[in-house]
Amino acid sequence: MNERVRRWPADLGLSLRMFLTMLILGAVYLGFLTILYWLGIDFWSLMIIAAVMLGIQYFFSDKIVLASSGAKIVTPEQAPRLHAIVDRLCAETGLPKPRVAIVPTDVPNAFATGRSQKHSVIAATQGLLNRLNEDEIVAVLAHELSHVRNRDVAVMTIASFISTVAYYFIMSFAFGGFRSRDRQGGSGLMIVYVISLIVYGISLLLTRLLSRYRELAADRGSAYITGRPSWLISALLKISGQMERMPKKDLRSEEGLNQFFIVPALSGRSILELFATHPSLEKRIRQLERMEKAMGEQ
Repeated sequence: MNERVRRWPADLGLSLRMFLTMLILGAVYLGFLTILYWLGIDFWSLMIIAAVMLGIQYFFSDKIVLASSGAKIVTPEQAPRLHAIVDRLCAETGLPKPRVAIVPTDVPNAFATGRSQKHSVIAATQGLLNRLNEDEIVAVLAHELSHVRNRDVAVMTIASFISTVAYYFIMSFAFGGFRSRDRQGGSGLMIVYVISLIVYGISLLLTRLLSRYRELAADRGSAYITGRPSWLISALLKISGQMERMPKKDLRSEEGLNQFFIVPALSGRSILELFATHPSLEKRIRQLERMEKAMGEQ
């Protein structure tokens, strides 16, 4: 492990945000269930469905993401350059080597998935490998290794449980799947629908807020691993610039993986940024520039 990584501090800000987010989500969750029980709603079947769906997502996240992206696990013989970079980064960080995959798309991007370090996969698209130089690829893969180190996939899956439950309630209401065991009938179901919408909105806002902070934390991790925040700045600018010039239909085909990518395939502006999975490019670069300056002064 190199000296920079030894100085990689524990991210107290990230830990505090995780604790507060989980605390608020837990309170929302309990309040939601209490109201449903009070209204006499038969909610256990939906809870079980949501729990099963999230269990599948948690335990098979790597296989699901690889299948949906079309990524293929590659051996050192098939991708020697990519494996050599991952080997070097793992040696410097002391992390176990993840499986390595390549996504056969021209859209430049990368992602990490897997519920634990043991089950992790780091994937780079062919477009990223073709367009970025060696230093930029190192910085991007260091960002993805930081996600593995921080167990981000597992954390976000657990954090999204409440929004998933609320989503199933909304969909069940739309298709007439609710049953009420008491006399409040239709008015009670309408209250449940409205509350489900509110709970879904709140939990989505909280999980997206946590997601944006975890992206910033992974950026900081990349900077500590490489010692050169400017490498990631260059990579982010190049990826964003390339994607702006790509056909929208190509980006829309990758949009379902936005939450995993280092840079989202499509992003919104203004109020939609509240629901964005990633912080703005400007905010990420400002953070990295501050780190570049601080490291230069050491």
